[in-house]
Amino acid sequence: MRIISICPSNTEVVALLGLLDQLIAVDDFSDWPKSVKSLPQLGPDLSIDLDAVEQLKPDLVLSSLSVPGMEKNVEGLTERGIPQLVLNANSLEEIIEEVILVGERCGVAEKANEIADQYRAKIQELDEVSKSITSPPSLYWEWWPNPIFTPGGINWLTPISELAGCRNEFRDVELASVMTDQADVLNRNPDYILLAWVGVAFERININVVERRQGWTELDAWKNERVFKMEEWLYCRPSPRLLVGCIQLAKKIHPLAYAEVAIPSFLIEAEK
Repeated sequence: MRIISICPSNTEVVALLGLLDQLIAVDDFSDWPKSVKSLPQLGPDLSIDLDAVEQLKPDLVLSSLSVPGMEKNVEGLTERGIPQLVLNANSLEEIIEEVILVGERCGVAEKANEIADQYRAKIQELDEVSKSITSPPSLYWEWWPNPIFTPGGINWLTPISELAGCRNEFRDVELASVMTDQADVLNRNPDYILLAWVGVAFERININVVERRQGWTELDAWKNERVFKMEEWLYCRPSPRLLVGCIQLAKKIHPLAYAEVAIPSFLIEAEK
């Protein structure tokens, strides 16, 4: 099968399922595992070169609606009659259900179900540890600095926060992505500020942006030096690699409680 992935999270699913030998092209932002960077690149995930896709004659394109604006790719593929599977998970369970769906479509259902078993077992383990945290700190996640966007209650970062023994400060807003403002965050006074700017290189995230915002140096997170840059690829992509980010976060905030929690083997093996 000739597979094309036009979203980084989809590419990660292909790798986890052991299908890299069938992957013939990717979007510009796909970067895990590193070997995919040697494949033909078809443009940014919001603006895929559909002419190039068509010329490659794929058997299946893994498209996505995980970011506003991707609708254009999905519609263009449909108009050209190019076979596609559209992924659009928001919850942790939806993410693994889509892994199973891709596995079934690509003839590796058994592998997909094995991954699902490990994935769900790790979530259960994390959940059990999280219940030992008596005073979970609040986390303000920032996806974009201006205007400010943060994940809401129906985004995967709410359960990821809970599994890490914390609480998403915006869990009360029943949206996947929330446009808020500086005053709202200031009023909520989160215990931690976590900057994971989508599409921005990690080294370009500037923690000092917090210092320049009116009143933010009075936040407990700033006073206690609890403002961190976070890896966009471990927190902002709907793939099973969110578990790596979750475990990393949990060990940062509750190192003793999560000391024995290990990254599941299926995530380690796919990176080799």
